[in-house]
Amino acid sequence: MSFLRRRPGVRTPKQRAGDAAEQAACERLLASGCRILARNVRYREGELDIVAQEGATVVFVEVRLRNDARFGGAAASVDRFKRRRLARAAQHYLMGQFGDKSAGWPPCRFDVITADDRGVGEWIRDAFTERGD
Repeated sequence: MSFLRRRPGVRTPKQRAGDAAEQAACERLLASGCRILARNVRYREGELDIVAQEGATVVFVEVRLRNDARFGGAAASVDRFKRRRLARAAQHYLMGQFGDKSAGWPPCRFDVITADDRGVGEWIRDAFTERGD
């Protein structure tokens, strides 16, 4: 069924909406004084949407786009499984940037920025700690 294959580089409407949400999240981070270190960093364990720096803290930002809150909305979609995948991807990123753990990594946190069809919504700082993880 070759007719189901997409051409390389062609983005679906859903992917384009996700790209726009990530761009809006970057703009919000920059406006608040953060520096963007990387975007869409992929590892086998997972993907980091945005890696930013706020002061001395490395911030791993998950951008969640949801147009319907029926299933808990964007923030609720970052479940325990997703948080574990993000943590593993963050460890890979830190190893690549700062070397072995024994050398000492900078302070880190995980944030979630939600978005809907109207744009960027809530910025949940230190999101994993607030959820009890």
